[in-house]
Amino acid sequence: MAPLADEPTPDPEVRSIDAALPGPHHTPGRQGAADAAFRHEELYASPPPWDIGRPQPAFLALADAGLLHGRILDVGCGTGEHTLMAARLGLEATGIDLAVNALDPAAKKAEECGLTARFLRHDARRLADLGEQFDVVLDSLVFHGFRGQERAAYVESLRAAVKPGGRYFMLCFRDEPPTPSGRVHRLTPHEIRTAFADAWQIDAIEPITIHSALPACTDGIRGWRTALTRN
Repeated sequence: MAPLADEPTPDPEVRSIDAALPGPHHTPGRQGAADAAFRHEELYASPPPWDIGRPQPAFLALADAGLLHGRILDVGCGTGEHTLMAARLGLEATGIDLAVNALDPAAKKAEECGLTARFLRHDARRLADLGEQFDVVLDSLVFHGFRGQERAAYVESLRAAVKPGGRYFMLCFRDEPPTPSGRVHRLTPHEIRTAFADAWQIDAIEPITIHSALPACTDGIRGWRTALTRN
């Protein structure tokens, strides 16, 4: 069905991202955890568009600026590019994901590069279960996949995982200018500030470009890089 006359047509960027991603990726409870794991395995059945074979430039810039230190947690690490980026700096780097078919290649990359990094199959909503705290948490395109109670659970999980005074850096798609969302949820600064209103200081919400392997997005995807400090 054609869109109504006053209904904006999604641009190629939105259509390409929609086509590459599954629907909402979490449902509550034990069955939801199983469904999430299955969906993550599906995501890496072939290389997903966000797996560009190198760190996102917006995160590499943090490393170059000396903002990564101590114990690093890469949430939703996929095949491990940001975890390995931290390991190359000599930092204690841990990556978590639910997709075994992403974690196995990540561990293989570390071995081939002679890097020490830990990769765990773990749910991002249950970081407290790790029983550990980290100096810096990196999140490339994980937060914006959660909504409602799932988002609140993830933020609470982050609060348990980040040391007081520790940092959380997050990349997400940017709703500027507003676009038809489709299945891809683009975030506004207001949504980010609302989610982290308690126990966090928002240091910056900066417009950046997220690189992808999508042919229709050779110039990158509009994004935010958010920097927060745990109170």
